[in-house]
Amino acid sequence: MGTVAALRRYPVKSMLGETGAEMRVTPRGVYGDRAFAVLDASGAVGSVKHPRKWGQLLSCRSRWNKMGVPQVELPDGTTLHAGDAELDERLSELLGRRVALSDSPPQGGTLERAVPEYEGGAPDVVREQAYVDATGASVTAGRVAAGTFFDFGKVHLVTTATLGRLRSAYPAGDFDARRFRPNVVVDVPREPGFPEDAWEGRTLRVGEVLFRVTVPTPRCVVPALAHDELPADPGITRTVAREHRVPVLTLGRLACVGVYLDVLEPGTIRVGDPVTLG
Repeated sequence: MGTVAALRRYPVKSMLGETGAEMRVTPRGVYGDRAFAVLDASGAVGSVKHPRKWGQLLSCRSRWNKMGVPQVELPDGTTLHAGDAELDERLSELLGRRVALSDSPPQGGTLERAVPEYEGGAPDVVREQAYVDATGASVTAGRVAAGTFFDFGKVHLVTTATLGRLRSAYPAGDFDARRFRPNVVVDVPREPGFPEDAWEGRTLRVGEVLFRVTVPTPRCVVPALAHDELPADPGITRTVAREHRVPVLTLGRLACVGVYLDVLEPGTIRVGDPVTLG
């Protein structure tokens, strides 16, 4: 059906991440992915889904060094390691309030999301619960998945077919996969449109690893933000909402790109590995 085109992980939630030629997948997801997050005194978990509060995290890059310690490259090019008190100080300066890098998901930690204005950007039930916070943004507050810094799924996959279909609908937009922060990008050159729509509930063999496709991935404001050299572009998320709204659990029809996966058989994935549906 296809092959693995790229592999990515994000050692610190909501920072830029790193690519690799191969990555190990455990029952909990890609090893080293979202292992750390930035927390503030209120118990909020740093997420650029609330850009006014946490958007500066996307100006930082996280990666694992050869000693197995995560390091963060700050906007000025300074690189500091997890556990370094200076890193917490610099992140606090960047965000304008006291924060700290942590590998321990807080019990009941809050995950805040800005609510998009356009239809399909958030479930109606969520939109009804939105409030305006101190930043002036309309937001909702939920929780990260228990014991992790994940929003929901353990592994996130997108296909080149879906990105190409969206690009054809909005040629001025750059639908680089990095905007959608996947772990796995799959090249499916002969598939039109949105092939992932037919995968829900099925198994997916990717190299050594067997996954089950659980649910489409709803898109928030993040793909419209600037990533590396990719400029901010609200047309990206508006195009997704216009071109691809699909049912998600009991939440109604939402703007989606990609799918979430659960791990059935762990192992190693390599760029170029075959991808087949079960």
